[in-house]
Amino acid sequence: MLAGGTETTSSAAEWIMSELMRKPEAMAKAQAEVRGALDGKSPEDHEGQMDKLSYTRMVVKEGLRLHPVLPLLLPRSCQETCDVGGFEVTKGTKVIVNAWALARSPERWHDPEEFRPERFADDDGSSAAVAVDYRGSQFEYIPFGSGRRMCPGNTFGLAALELMVARLLYYFDWSLPDGMRPEELDMDTVVGSTMRRRNHLHLVASPYKETELTVGI
Repeated sequence: MLAGGTETTSSAAEWIMSELMRKPEAMAKAQAEVRGALDGKSPEDHEGQMDKLSYTRMVVKEGLRLHPVLPLLLPRSCQETCDVGGFEVTKGTKVIVNAWALARSPERWHDPEEFRPERFADDDGSSAAVAVDYRGSQFEYIPFGSGRRMCPGNTFGLAALELMVARLLYYFDWSLPDGMRPEELDMDTVVGSTMRRRNHLHLVASPYKETELTVGI
């Protein structure tokens, strides 16, 4: 329960920031949107502005598509013998769904290895998944699982993640250390019960507004 409620959110935020550092144009677009919505607002009002951050929410969606924190969903037990894609799955078989592979399937996603938040925009006709959401009813995108046993904390976790990412983008300008180029950023992965970066992400943070730094993120 502790890992599911803490490491998942922090790991997801780290992956999203990693992808944004590799795509400066996406970082600039998300920061412009966040700062346009949050400038002049007190920290207590930030949560109420989240509905205005359509692109930032697409960034979060795309980050969770490429890097689902739980790449293998909890095991299910087959209730009756059935045929799945030509394979016979007998009653009682333990089945583990690979959410990571589904979210990178070239049959369902255009350029699946590319970080492209715009694929979730309503007017983007290049992707077959423009209407995909977190409810688990579309199996090409199930970062929180699906069915009666999907993540019970998905609503809270997603709200916390979106607010965390928005505040990181609002309060700081970010750069890579020691003149590192975006394409040189280490993206090695460790997969256990969760999927996280092998090495922690190290960035240089420059305050966007000095007066704002008294506020905890």
